[in-house]
Amino acid sequence: MLSFTRPFFSTAILRKAAWNVLFFLTTFSVYAQENSANKRLPIIDVHVHAMKVNPAFAGDMCPWFLKNMPGGDPTQAPPSFLNIDCADPLKAAKTDQEMQDAVLATMKRLNMTIVAYGDPTIIRKWMKAAPGRVIPGIGVSSPKDMTVKAFQDSLSSGFYKVMGEVAPQYQGLSPSDPSLDEYFAVAEKLNIPVGIHMGTGGNGMANITQPKYRASMGNPFLLEDVLAKHPKLKIWVMHAGYPMIDEIIALMGANAYVYVDLAGFIWSYPLEEIHAYIQRLVQAGFGKRILYGTDLLVWPKLIETSVGVIENANYLSFEQKRDILFNNAVRFFRLDESKYK
Repeated sequence: MLSFTRPFFSTAILRKAAWNVLFFLTTFSVYAQENSANKRLPIIDVHVHAMKVNPAFAGDMCPWFLKNMPGGDPTQAPPSFLNIDCADPLKAAKTDQEMQDAVLATMKRLNMTIVAYGDPTIIRKWMKAAPGRVIPGIGVSSPKDMTVKAFQDSLSSGFYKVMGEVAPQYQGLSPSDPSLDEYFAVAEKLNIPVGIHMGTGGNGMANITQPKYRASMGNPFLLEDVLAKHPKLKIWVMHAGYPMIDEIIALMGANAYVYVDLAGFIWSYPLEEIHAYIQRLVQAGFGKRILYGTDLLVWPKLIETSVGVIENANYLSFEQKRDILFNNAVRFFRLDESKYK
């Protein structure tokens, strides 16, 4: 993490006050929507990474940190990927147990169910600690991850309910690359929903952190061949294909079963940009096909931060917020609604 200069005292106070106001509005808005039994309305987060915490790389972070992406010089130290120049950076968990305790406490407080991918050991621990509240997923981004047979056996066991996160973009591959076709065929045959990473990955992704990453491989139109080959495959586009709003609207218009999630970009980019993107999707008629997600990594408070973006969106009606936070996921994943209320 690069060093930074803290703001003047008066500016810090103003930022602290603004953050506190945002937190209060988020909390008030959410609690105002409890039902008559004083139980919070349910939320489904479709994009959570369950992974082992590496303290060496678990630094604190400000939400919406990409509001000012610094440039630089390739002969000098690269610009910081994250940002901690705010009054209250989100604290990173330092151990697996700390992360589990914080995430599960938040899930209980918010009446939340999550779709989780990552380390199977971590996923099983979370499932044991929160029965019925963790839906496990398994992702394949290239044939190097596992063989088709191993993948089919994993899904056939009945443990995994979702194929995700599928992220060939980080390998410089299109999601329609022939090497992935047999994996999608397995998911289609077993009626398994598929979440595919499309869109950006952060500042300097290709030349600082992931040299194989290609922005062009995040174009939603690259999914057309997959959808044509596998007409019964149910796909949701992770990160809503940000920033390619015209392409994602065209893709969803042409394919009636494609959904999107809001994960990642909902806490990375400037709030004005996030709201403009979501509003455009809703204005285009796709409010019933937007899924709430965080892209949770090592910062447990990202959940409240991300929920607050939806709860405080004044351009969304109460019904539209409930669709995004719960109803659309129930429909997409074919869940029994009564089990989550």
